[in-house]
Order: sequence, then C-alpha cells, then structure tokens
Amino acid sequence: MRRNFFTLLLISLLAASCLPPQTETPPIPSPQGTPPAPAAVSPSLITPTTTPPPAPGVTPVTFTYAPSFADIPNPERGFYEGVELGETDLTWYPAETGNHLLHFYARLDDFRSRDLPPEYLAALEEFFSLARQAGVKVIVRFSYNDGETYPDPAPDASLEQSLRHIEQLAPVLEANKDVTAWFEAGFIGAWGEWHTSASRLDTPENKAAIRDALLQHFPSDRFILFRYPGDFTRWYPQPLTEAQAFSQTAQARTGHHNDCFLASDDDWGTYYDYDGSLKIEEWKTYISQMTRFTPMSGETCNPNPLRSDCPTALAEMERLHWTALNEAYHPDVIQSWKDQGCYTEIRRRLGYRLSLLEASFPAMIRTGETLLLHIRLQNTGFASLLLPRTLYLIVTSPDYTVRLPLEIDPRRWQPGEHDLTASVSLPADLPPGEYALALWLPDPSVALHEDPRYAIQFANENIWDAEHGWNMLGKVQVLADE
Repeated sequence: MRRNFFTLLLISLLAASCLPPQTETPPIPSPQGTPPAPAAVSPSLITPTTTPPPAPGVTPVTFTYAPSFADIPNPERGFYEGVELGETDLTWYPAETGNHLLHFYARLDDFRSRDLPPEYLAALEEFFSLARQAGVKVIVRFSYNDGETYPDPAPDASLEQSLRHIEQLAPVLEANKDVTAWFEAGFIGAWGEWHTSASRLDTPENKAAIRDALLQHFPSDRFILFRYPGDFTRWYPQPLTEAQAFSQTAQARTGHHNDCFLASDDDWGTYYDYDGSLKIEEWKTYISQMTRFTPMSGETCNPNPLRSDCPTALAEMERLHWTALNEAYHPDVIQSWKDQGCYTEIRRRLGYRLSLLEASFPAMIRTGETLLLHIRLQNTGFASLLLPRTLYLIVTSPDYTVRLPLEIDPRRWQPGEHDLTASVSLPADLPPGEYALALWLPDPSVALHEDPRYAIQFANENIWDAEHGWNMLGKVQVLADE
C-alpha cells in the first residue's frame, strides 16, 4: 500500500551481419578502473585449462572465469525509485543511485472527466526520451489520485473515461516500449492499486473491462502487473506453465506487484480472497510458479519485525522470484536490511544475475568450418530474464567483426546452472587471423540495439567490454581454408 513518498524518492538522488572494419581490437577493461588493456582478451584474465590442440577442430580449449561480486545494474531488474512528469533531466538518476530501473507514476488527476490533451501526450513522449538519454528503463503506472483521502475513496475516472484514456495512450506507449520494462495495471482506485475506487472501478466486472483494454491496447510484448492474487487466480485458476510462457497470451503477460511486501502476516490484505478467506500459502505457491516467467515487483510499506527482517525477506524474494523493488519505500525496512547485512545480497540478486563458469571451443579453426561452442553459466539471481533478447557470438579482430546469432533463448535461464551448446558456421569470407570471441546480449529494439548501456553484463571479473557491451570469452586462430 503506497504512502505519499515520491518527494522522498526524488531527493535521494540482426540477423548475422558484418560490421565495417575497426581501427583496433575491442579492449577488455582492466580491474579497479585502470586504463584498458590493448588486447581484446588478456591471457592473465582468462586461462585455458587444457593444452591448445595441434590441429584445427580437434580438441577444444576450456576457459574458466572468475566470478564478480560487484554491483552490476543490468537492464530490467534491481532496485528502483520513482518520478512523475516534470523532470527535465534524468541522467543524474543512474549516476547517483546506481539503479537503471525507474518507476514512472503517471498522474491523470486533471483528466478524470475529459480526454487527454495533445500536450499531455507530448509530455509523455518527452519523459520517455529523457529515460532513453539516461540509459534507464521504466515501470509505468497510471493513476487518477494519490490516495489522499484513504481509507475513504478519492476521485477517479468513470469506466468509460478510463477506457478512452487507455486507447489514447496506446500509440505513445507502443512507440516508447523500448525503454519500458513493464506496466502496472493502474487506473483503478487509490494510487492505482485496484482498490478503494470512488467510481466503482474495483468491481469484478469493471476490473475485467480495464484488464481487457490494457491487454488490447498496451504493447503486446510487455507484461502487465496486477496488485491482487484474488484477481488473477480467478482469471487463470492454474498458474502459468513453462510451455505457456512468453507466448503473449493474456495469462503469459500477467505479472504481480505487491505493494505491502512483508508488512504483515498477510501483507495487508494481499493474500485475502474476496470471500474473506486467507490463502497465504496457496497463493504463494501459485505466484512462485507464475513468476518463473513473469515479473514480480513492488515495495514494502512499513517495518514488521521479524517478518520484514533479512532471513524472511531473502527467503520470500527467492521463492517468489522478485525482479525489482522500490528502494525508497519503506526507508526503515531498507535501512534494517543494511543494518542486518542482507541489503548487498538483495541488491545483487534482484532479477537475474548471470555469470560465466566455463567456455570451450577450438583454439584453431578454418574459414567456413563449424565452430562448436560449449558454455556453462549460472544464474544466481532471484529470477530470470523476462524480455526477449538474441544471444550473439561475436567474432572480432582489429580489422573485421561478425555477429552470429545463436539459437538460444536467455529467458529460459532460470536460477541455477545451465549448459549450452551451439554449432556456429564461420563465414566463408572470414579473413584468416587471430580473433577474440565474445557473447553479446543487446536490447532487441532498433533504438537501443547498439547502446552498450542496455546490453547485459555477466557477473565476472575482467571480461566486460563496456564500449561495445560484449562479454569476452577468449581467442581463436582462424586459418585459411585448404
């Protein structure tokens, strides 16, 4: 349950393709911020565990990688804080907070009884442009009030006006989905949290109408998170399965945000059904399954020892696959995690956290041959990647770079270890020479594809090429075809 905290928040401040020839080999950043090494891969950082083979394609060389325990603010995960319209610059946000996820609380108070004017839609466009410039992604929620009179209802819009607003917003949201992590359902009642509606938007029938409009008009490849399990467990009695995941059906797009996480035994009504029954364990089991494939986010709303203390917080975040959490509310809960020593672990593990363990591939191979690549990695986060991304193998030298897409879906990398194998055909016109190999997980959108701030960094020491957004693997010698 949200309190009026946004003032506090603001204070705490393509397919396979060849690139043109490069003037130098992409460097691997050196540790402790020292100048980067001139070579793409430093042999002292990535050590082969077997002797290089005497002939191409005979025996693979295995490289091992040291894990990193650094704070890595990868896209679409982690702690966030919140803003409303009116910002003129957001570049301060990642620099001051270390977060790359932002909550956008888009207020519609002035339009409860009329359509959105062009000026408001233009202001939304400008906000998303600021987010793009800052290198962040945004969780979006629309609301007609800030719960000013709670527990009495504050004014919100009629059903007809709400549906009209959703339709009006669709083009702007579609055009800016590249910097949208996901949506919270919003629109209904206090804080847009789907309760306490003066216009009776919180009846089952009106909730269903709002849900259907959101699914119809908001970008079909983005999730919509709903506040109460009592709603989505009725809509979908069986939790989302692995086979159904990422299919863009209504259920596959449905996530959960809990805005009173750990605040009481039932998280202040989160686990109460509409018939008055309490379904804590039943619904946590359901949510634990669905959030393997959909986002789980929200905030705490008051301290509640022992439940809000580190042991329970860590256990529930792991069980329910928490992707993101408001760092600014409740401040006493966040501070308690710092005092008790689990804040750093929570910060590292929210969402996904990928690290390479080993990579095996031939030390030598001929132009046009197939390179067999074996990767062993682990995800030590609470959750997995949720938005689609293509995994590329980068083959690069000072004069030539090729990007080779792999038939691997990173969204399937659940917490735990994963063994991946790919057979990659090297281009027949690849010039002989020494090449560095790298893994690249760029943003799929055209606008952000080449922006390394939106590429995914593995949690390993000294393999990140920040200039390109690549995770360096090792070197291979390409020989001329006989």
